[in-house]
Amino acid sequence: MKSVPKLIKRFVGILMLSSLLILVINFAVLAIITATQAPNGSPWTTAEQAAESMGKSEQGYKMSDEMIEELNAQNVWAVYIDNETGECVWHSDNLPDTVPLEYTASDIANTTRGYIDGYPTFTGEGEDGLIILGYPRDSYWKHMWPSWDYQFIANLPKTILIVLALNVLIIFLIYMAANTKLLKSVKPITDGIQALHTGQPVVLKEKGVLSEIAANINQTSEVLQSQNYQLKKKETARANWIAGVSHDIRTPLSMVMGYASQLESNKQLPEEERQKAAVIVKQSQRMKNLINDLNLASKLEYNMQPTHIEQVNVISAVRQVVVDFINLDISGKYPIEWLTDSDLNTVIINADKDLIKRAVSNLIQNSINHNENGCTIYVAVKEEHDKACDIVVSDNGVGATDEQIDKLNNSPHYMVCDENTSEQRHGLGLLIVKQIAAAHKGTVEIKHSEYGGLEVEICLPL
Repeated sequence: MKSVPKLIKRFVGILMLSSLLILVINFAVLAIITATQAPNGSPWTTAEQAAESMGKSEQGYKMSDEMIEELNAQNVWAVYIDNETGECVWHSDNLPDTVPLEYTASDIANTTRGYIDGYPTFTGEGEDGLIILGYPRDSYWKHMWPSWDYQFIANLPKTILIVLALNVLIIFLIYMAANTKLLKSVKPITDGIQALHTGQPVVLKEKGVLSEIAANINQTSEVLQSQNYQLKKKETARANWIAGVSHDIRTPLSMVMGYASQLESNKQLPEEERQKAAVIVKQSQRMKNLINDLNLASKLEYNMQPTHIEQVNVISAVRQVVVDFINLDISGKYPIEWLTDSDLNTVIINADKDLIKRAVSNLIQNSINHNENGCTIYVAVKEEHDKACDIVVSDNGVGATDEQIDKLNNSPHYMVCDENTSEQRHGLGLLIVKQIAAAHKGTVEIKHSEYGGLEVEICLPL
């Protein structure tokens, strides 16, 4: 089950990216807020500027007009306390009545740290006094006891990282708890989908957040099971019909061949009649071969042909087929050349010896059937790097066009009709060769021969 871990990784990845994005956004918002609040240190700056703007003349203390306008614009009042007497020697015109005009050292300390009658106050040091600015109520919040434990400040970065890690862990646990039920329901769904292509029946529980998907998979499985059942019934019926027809035809065909052979050998009959009997024998033999090929092709197609797998010396089996054909070619019209490397004496594979010989026999016979004027047939067995065994049958006959070779390699059917309607061929020979190769987990390739004709190569695994 590779899909469920991938899905979990996807969920976890989305979770981690979401958490990271949230942290980044939080830090960005914090930075923006901090940047916008940074000018809030201006009350202290303003107090220092106000202290510097204070001047003393014969009439007393006076603040610059620009500074007074700035304070009035912010609705800020101000008093100037003499360092020696602690008395107010100057104040702004908007000074509230509740603000005292005399201050002790403790009053000044409290004023610097906190408030006067609810007004947040800020101080600035003048040349010979202290100026106090009072801002409107609820305009600033002052931390009156700004003292921190030293170890707390020193360990603050570590503390922040721990808090962030705990936050991420908590988010992850909440996420997993919320999606555990979903993840549990995903695994049966993925198992069911993977089981569909195997043809196994799939029955999933139709409940949970993915109940609709489970129901659709169950319906799909039912449809596939029904289709497979109907297909198997058709295949079985077809195979049984072919086997039955083949069996029923053999007996009367044998009788026809027997009587025709007797007529052919009867010297009392005219020569013309004996030739007709010979044609009957020949065509009956073709029919017999066709029936045998059709029956074998059907069995191989539906895996009804039992295979007797054993260790087979391919060179010995192929050479035996070649010798049989050489002995049958009395006229020498179809000579066969053995092109196997003389140093290669043994190539062992696990195969059905009879089927391998049948495949090679079909290829040689195919060259004979398609070259009525005769041709040379070349047979070779090759070993490819201790991984595969190649059986190559080629000829220097009429060959085939590129289009015909493409059809032979890729056409799903096996019926072959050429222009010579009197000599139409059923094409089962190559089909059986392909089926035999497939039964041994091998392949077949049809191509142009280097000798000018056709070449067929069977590749079988060692």
